[in-house]
Amino acid sequence: MSSPASPSSSRAAFPGQGRVAVVTGASSGIGAATAERLAEEGFDVVLAARRLDRLTALAERVGGRAVQLDVTDATAVDAFAAGLDRVDVLVNNAGGAFDAAPVAEADLDSWQRAFEVNVLGSVAMTRALLPALRTSGAGDLVFVGSTAGLTSYEGGASYTAAKHGVHTLAETLRLELVYDPVRVVEIAPGMVKTEEFTLNRTRSQERTDAVYRGVREPLVAEDVADCIAWAVTRPHHVNVDLLVVRPRAQAAQHKVARDD
Repeated sequence: MSSPASPSSSRAAFPGQGRVAVVTGASSGIGAATAERLAEEGFDVVLAARRLDRLTALAERVGGRAVQLDVTDATAVDAFAAGLDRVDVLVNNAGGAFDAAPVAEADLDSWQRAFEVNVLGSVAMTRALLPALRTSGAGDLVFVGSTAGLTSYEGGASYTAAKHGVHTLAETLRLELVYDPVRVVEIAPGMVKTEEFTLNRTRSQERTDAVYRGVREPLVAEDVADCIAWAVTRPHHVNVDLLVVRPRAQAAQHKVARDD
């Protein structure tokens, strides 16, 4: 005798309408693209970042709400959470890389900044908004990690160490929240060409251009936003634990096809 078919509702995409999504680091890059894409999916989007001018312009365009926020300020994060009536999705996107130095020449300020924004900022946001995610009955906790959180490479230790921290944070939360109605999703992009990420790291437009030179179609922010939107609109019993996404030209961290 064949097994009964699952109800059609369990196979349907999980709609964004009526759900509230918080996106950190939403003033540019992947965060901005994610806020725009989730708004298109019908989510009520709360955009959080430090640069209020850019944030406000984007929020007005997508019909979202802009809130100035530094995720490394725990007091500000708690106040931000207290001002929200409902949260169904938290996209912990705020992060970045701030140097490309070998460990022997480590700039400890860059290391501290990388850890504070990538790891501690995500912890602060998660701690503050987890009660609301539980209350929603179908919460989504998304971490924008990196392939740097899975594979180390020379000259990237401050960033790879921080993103390894994000990766293990997601893994730990998935264990801790297994009895709660909250999915924990990690999206780990490889090479993504955005306006600021590599420039913040190299502090040189010439070196930034060299990173992408000859690479046919590196990922762009909208590609990653598409993955995030897909993950949070799956039926809620489906958990995308870890989604690694690279451009086709990047076979691995050190293997990138470049046109001559």
